[in-house]
Amino acid sequence: MTPKQSSELVQNIVDCAIEKKAEKLLVLDVYNLTTLADYFIICSANTEPQIKAICDNIRRGTPHKPWHIEGYEKLSWVLLDYVDVLVHVFRTEERGYYNLEKLWDDAPKKEYDY
Repeated sequence: MTPKQSSELVQNIVDCAIEKKAEKLLVLDVYNLTTLADYFIICSANTEPQIKAICDNIRRGTPHKPWHIEGYEKLSWVLLDYVDVLVHVFRTEERGYYNLEKLWDDAPKKEYDY
């Protein structure tokens, strides 16, 4: 995926997550910090049905299929792996426990408040 395609995918995912009322949406540009991905998108929700709705909307609303999905059965922390873009959808309590924002504190970030 080209940098432009990754950036477009990020915006597409953000739009899909916002549409389903994802909370505390954050995009981390980790390109210069890790080989795992170019971007991490982190968001949260208070209920399992909302987590499912966010994940399903992202999967339906993006032109690419995720390479891998982890945690969809339990709906407490779902990872959608688009190779260059990793999407983390957390239940609010789980997000606080794992605190990925602190782990990747050096990354340039963009927060979405709506």
